[in-house]
Amino acid sequence: MSLVFEKTKGLTDVPFHYCPGCTHGIVHRLVAENLVELGVLGSTIGVAPVGCAVFAYNYFNCDMQEAAHGRAPAVATGIKRVHPDNVVFTYQGDGDLAAIGTAETVHAAVRGENITIIFINNAIYGMTGGQMAPTTLIGQKATTAPYGRQKEVQGSPIRVSEMLATLEGAAFIERVSVDSPGNVRKAKKAIKKAFECQIQKKGFSMVEVLSTCPTNWGMTPVDSLTWLEENMMPYYPLGNIRTPEED
Repeated sequence: MSLVFEKTKGLTDVPFHYCPGCTHGIVHRLVAENLVELGVLGSTIGVAPVGCAVFAYNYFNCDMQEAAHGRAPAVATGIKRVHPDNVVFTYQGDGDLAAIGTAETVHAAVRGENITIIFINNAIYGMTGGQMAPTTLIGQKATTAPYGRQKEVQGSPIRVSEMLATLEGAAFIERVSVDSPGNVRKAKKAIKKAFECQIQKKGFSMVEVLSTCPTNWGMTPVDSLTWLEENMMPYYPLGNIRTPEED
């Protein structure tokens, strides 16, 4: 019998700790598959965040470094400058990257640091209990916004990809989703392009992945996928936002 499908060697055998319906596991697999297919798994260094993916160092089958909350791009910058021939990536949620880590993210992009960021946007703080995040939508409820986010009080959600795409040092920026098989395939291609951008020394690259959080959204896994499509995608449209200029 021929083998048609197997678990990627880019992941360890440690079981994921994520909640039922959470799509972190899908993104982990896409990252791992690309590292294997690009032939760089053995020379890759990942940086784990503080948040739901804090244990990412247990799951990716490559060298991993834990970073303080929000500091992953700074840590990745140091690693890449010391080991310029290694592939270096961070894996961060919206609270880690777009709240406490805003400065580190923006200035890594400004400098054109040759690193890759995988940015998980589920519009809420996950691990810490469902507080409002910079990406929480208008009207969306959170433990710190029980009546829903109000524009006149908390401002509008940040479109991180569009913001970073205005910076000269940003080479590749794309927003994807993993809510359907078709979008999962597109997400894998975008993550591959981001790593290729780094391998080709083009500069800063980031893939934003729209993800679900059934637990803190208070929904079933199936309903959360529908909510993502109907509410997140209109505000956070999918697609490529910035591509490296051809030499």
